[in-house]
Amino acid sequence: MRRRQAAILPFGALMEKGQGKNQHSRLCLLASLSAFFWFCLLYFHFVVFGGGGLTDNSPQLDPISINGESINPPPLDLKPSPPVTQSVTVNLPEIDVGRDRVVVDKPSKDEIQGNLRIKNEDRPKMEIKTYPFMRALRTVDNKSDPCGGRYIYVHDLPPRFNEDMLKECKSLSLWTNMCKFTTNAGLGPPLENLEGVFSNTGWYATNQFAVDVIFNNRMKQYECLTNDSSLAAAIFVPFYAGFDIARYLWGHNTSTRDAASLALVDWLVKRPEWSIMGGKDHFLVAGRITWDFRRLTDQDSDWGNKLLFLPAAKNMSMLVVESSPWNANDYGIPYPTYFHPARDADVFDWQDRMRKLERKHLFCFAGAPRPGNVKSIRGQIIDQCKNSKVGKLLECDFGESKCHSPSSIMQMFQSSLFCLQPQGDSYTRRSAFDSMLAGCIPVFFHPGSAYTQYTWHLPKNYSQYSVFIPEDDIRRNISIEQRLSQIPAEKVKEMREAVINLIPRLIYADPRSKLETFKDAFDVAVGAIIDKVTKLRKDIIEGRKDDSFIEELSWKYALLDEGQVVGPHEWDPFFSKPKKDGKSDSNSSSVEAAKNSFKNEQRQQS
Repeated sequence: MRRRQAAILPFGALMEKGQGKNQHSRLCLLASLSAFFWFCLLYFHFVVFGGGGLTDNSPQLDPISINGESINPPPLDLKPSPPVTQSVTVNLPEIDVGRDRVVVDKPSKDEIQGNLRIKNEDRPKMEIKTYPFMRALRTVDNKSDPCGGRYIYVHDLPPRFNEDMLKECKSLSLWTNMCKFTTNAGLGPPLENLEGVFSNTGWYATNQFAVDVIFNNRMKQYECLTNDSSLAAAIFVPFYAGFDIARYLWGHNTSTRDAASLALVDWLVKRPEWSIMGGKDHFLVAGRITWDFRRLTDQDSDWGNKLLFLPAAKNMSMLVVESSPWNANDYGIPYPTYFHPARDADVFDWQDRMRKLERKHLFCFAGAPRPGNVKSIRGQIIDQCKNSKVGKLLECDFGESKCHSPSSIMQMFQSSLFCLQPQGDSYTRRSAFDSMLAGCIPVFFHPGSAYTQYTWHLPKNYSQYSVFIPEDDIRRNISIEQRLSQIPAEKVKEMREAVINLIPRLIYADPRSKLETFKDAFDVAVGAIIDKVTKLRKDIIEGRKDDSFIEELSWKYALLDEGQVVGPHEWDPFFSKPKKDGKSDSNSSSVEAAKNSFKNEQRQQS
């Protein structure tokens, strides 16, 4: 049978039928896609943005570090607001870094809670000040830098303030040719060891006023010098202040005496380094007593120059061999001795030698009487030495004297347990350091001779290394021999060991070398200046001010321990001063002492 063939429709009718079916399918597909799109959009909005997950993935802002301090910005709250939706603008803190300050936006309470839209410019500001010296402070935190927090910047002064003076060394003293004493980097000529009193190396005929050049040459060897003043923990001014005034102390008017000091200050205040702290990070050295730089009036008959009374100089620190108990801008450093070791081994050998010496004298004194000074106890001390079988005296006066022989002086000190150190023409004397170098226990009669002077270099507990006998006891004819004999032998041994251990801190090493393990007098002084400036900088940053500071009581502050306050002290009678017109006379008697000290230079060279 033949199959029946399907009917064949016209082409147009066929197309019309297929088109109807495709159109229906296409509409269904579009509707499905649209529904899926809205489902995804709603799911993404409510689940992802709505915090529907179990884990809080809110971004956390890292703390912002400003000059080493962390400031934590407020956390961003990205969760939906309560039912009444309000728009919130939250911005990261804006930091405006300038030379002198950093300004940080302080978020308000309303901004943190998200209740208001606050513009950045309307937010309250919280100022955190910064200072140019903060870069220097941050060097301490660099543990890989051995000089961190210890850099010193040295001003490059015109040579008229230092080197030119050495070229005119013959004019540095009225009676002494200082040219030989400025040789060997300021140590003077080497001492011969004919009597075996010294060790074989490191001994020089050093002038007691040569600290200016010794200190400056030591600074040239300092291991943490920098040419970048922004890194400096302190700034050194290599002005030979002691040599400068020594030229003009006698027979010159005040204009001549003040000329170099005024020129120096004028030069310094124009330097950019000065503007950082107004000179409070600057220091200089003068190998003379403070009274040579504290002239009160402009009368030619008044003594010295007025360097330490100049407003700019009051901001600087001046290191002198004798400081003022009543002023805050000078600090005592040791007089130079005859010993300037170049190696640690030289110090060790000398200390061991001083321990082993046999000391046949209970006490000794080297000095001259002061018949013109009614307050001086030297006459009584000399009499007691002469009348004692266990005392030794080396009398000093005009003309030839063994007191001018370093060998004779050191030999006597090395053979004595105690060395008497009354006031000289002023509070202090070089002999105190020569005696301790010899391992001899010093006996002081006035606290200004050491205890309030050399607080950087000597222990605050003076009984560890010395004996104190008040001057009034000597005036009452108390026996020095009896007082010293009462000290137990074991205590004497401990004190002598303490003195010998102090030797490295009291000597100036050879400026052409560097001790490896010991800190000498230079190192101690520089470290103390750095600590002083660093503390001042931290106080400035933290806004601390000591409004209760009384400059006239300066001697007391150096004796305080942490947390102590100034109050009555057993030494108050030693530092009381006469009043004139309701004001303290800052240096009337001290000026006379300075004049006498200058005359004593003539006595030593006669």
